Amino acid sequence: MQTGMWWRHLAAGGIAGAVSRTCTAPLDRLKVFLQVQASKQRISDCLQYMLKEGGVRSLWRGNFINVLKIAPESAIKFAAYEQVKRLIRGNDKRQMTIYERFVAGACAGGVSQTAIYPMEVLKTRLALRKTGEYSSILDAASKIYRREGLRSFYRGYIPNMLGIIPYAGIDLAVYETLKKKYLSHHETEQPSFWLLLACGSASSTLGQVCSYPLALVRTRLQAQAVTIGPNADGSVAVEPNMTNVFKRIIQTEGPVGLYRGITPNFIKVLPAVSISYVVYEYTSRALGVNMT
Repeated sequence: MQTGMWWRHLAAGGIAGAVSRTCTAPLDRLKVFLQVQASKQRISDCLQYMLKEGGVRSLWRGNFINVLKIAPESAIKFAAYEQVKRLIRGNDKRQMTIYERFVAGACAGGVSQTAIYPMEVLKTRLALRKTGEYSSILDAASKIYRREGLRSFYRGYIPNMLGIIPYAGIDLAVYETLKKKYLSHHETEQPSFWLLLACGSASSTLGQVCSYPLALVRTRLQAQAVTIGPNADGSVAVEPNMTNVFKRIIQTEGPVGLYRGITPNFIKVLPAVSISYVVYEYTSRALGVNMT
């Protein structure tokens, strides 16, 4: 068993992200649909539309780019988390406080999101596309770039970072703190499957409640296609920003609109994060990582 092997954390995190996201891809696409709908639509309405428009296979539309995105994102996040913890702790083998774990988790979330953000935008556009709109990931990237320019791949970056830093900090810190607390009060070295599931569900729920409005604003910004140049009527196109989207949601949908789509998100995120943590822990053990 070895500690400090960054590539092992990287591999374990990548596998964990790919498995969890593929298992919950239909719920992720449903969440994105509900987030970008200004009108009040039920979950069943969106589900029926997706099935009618593209069949059962359409429920996994955008999953390939999702896996391409989530695998490196999870890999970088888990690896960065372990490295930042070591920087904070130094050579001291003491148990870290929840505040130190929060800082480590927030740093890890910021680094991973910055590295893969253009793929996040592509994922949203591919999830919302109609049948035949894009022939491939490269075709989507090329068309978006030609129509909207390079900046479109970073649309929604600021609300995303404002949301991901507290989310990642709370998620990773609460997860590890709950796990360590349980292990310290029970005579066992390795956490059970059900313990990992419970800790992952609790930590992700707290993180989602705190950061969801910013995630929704980010998705709205990502989904909006802005054509460079004047509009058809000659007026100048105004590029939407975080403040404008917030105001529009409050004015048209009320405060409840900031949590649109949170139900399927909870249905998705609990198994997704739980599966991710479970796969990460078991893969790490298989690769010979000592989870300290």
